[in-house]
Amino acid sequence: MAGVVVGMSGGVDSAVACVLLKAAGYDVFGVTLKIWHDINRCCEVSEAAKTCQTLGIPYSVVNMEAEFERDVVTPFTKEYVRGRTPNPCTGCNRDIKWKGLLKAASFHNAEYIATGHYARVVTAPSGRLAVKTSEHAAKDQSYMLYRLSQDMLARTIFPLGKLRKEEVRRIAKASGIEVYNKEESQEICFIPDGDYASFIEDRLEGNVPPAGDFVDTDGNILGQHKGIINYTVGQRRGLGIALGERQYVTRIDPLTDQVVIGDDKDLFRREVIVSDINFMGIPDLKMGDSIRLMGKIRYHHKASSCTVTRTGEDEIKALFDEPVRAPAPGQSAVFYDEDLVALGGVIC
Repeated sequence: MAGVVVGMSGGVDSAVACVLLKAAGYDVFGVTLKIWHDINRCCEVSEAAKTCQTLGIPYSVVNMEAEFERDVVTPFTKEYVRGRTPNPCTGCNRDIKWKGLLKAASFHNAEYIATGHYARVVTAPSGRLAVKTSEHAAKDQSYMLYRLSQDMLARTIFPLGKLRKEEVRRIAKASGIEVYNKEESQEICFIPDGDYASFIEDRLEGNVPPAGDFVDTDGNILGQHKGIINYTVGQRRGLGIALGERQYVTRIDPLTDQVVIGDDKDLFRREVIVSDINFMGIPDLKMGDSIRLMGKIRYHHKASSCTVTRTGEDEIKALFDEPVRAPAPGQSAVFYDEDLVALGGVIC
């Protein structure tokens, strides 16, 4: 039977991926990619090792801290300084997890890699491989996987694509997996407390954009803010300014260090420009060509109908039928053809 390397986080999802693949007859190798240097990562290694011991499969750790620092953490920091709101997980999946697991697969002479993501790999009508949404919509993670290449998808298995979380926990408990009831992490892995601004300030030793002006949409000064790394488009809480009514960050200008404040209605846009494109389920669009798709401008955004047009060498324009709320520069925009990822990129 073919070999498969499973990326293990110490959680229940990757543990059950191992259970299911072993039951299907694969030669399973558990691998944890060591990407960050805090105590929680040590706990994850310990828990993943225990799971592999319980299942009787080989386990190893691959150190990728240098690559993670270079390809994920440093770009994340730079984007916040530019007044943008990056999504580090999408780049980490491609540049760290998949590349690291494929290296491990080569070492073990394994044909496939697998993770505990709630998604599926299928062949699209175009003949290209694509990520398909999970059957359990509430856990679907296809949005986070839009950067994967065709070569990566050809060697990827997602064993949990048809399961609900409660089913995964039941399988884990029945298999003697200790972490069957472990809580899920909701934060970026290298900033577990969610305090992005303090993390960035510490990394840059205080060399961050200075305090500046809050201004309204007409440019009138409303007060002072703490520095643009503390804000993101769509933010309402924690502004530190009393305006007597609900107001939101509608734009961040890194050139003037101004944070623009407006009403909720000022957040809505029909047109969203996207760069750093990865075509997945459909082939590249020719310049000027358009296609009707469903677009998501953030992970928890409900996909909305739009027309996607190729407008540049590495740029598309999405014109939504109805305005979408708070498309934030730096966030990922992912476009679907029914339940298949067609393409994705970064909002600019």
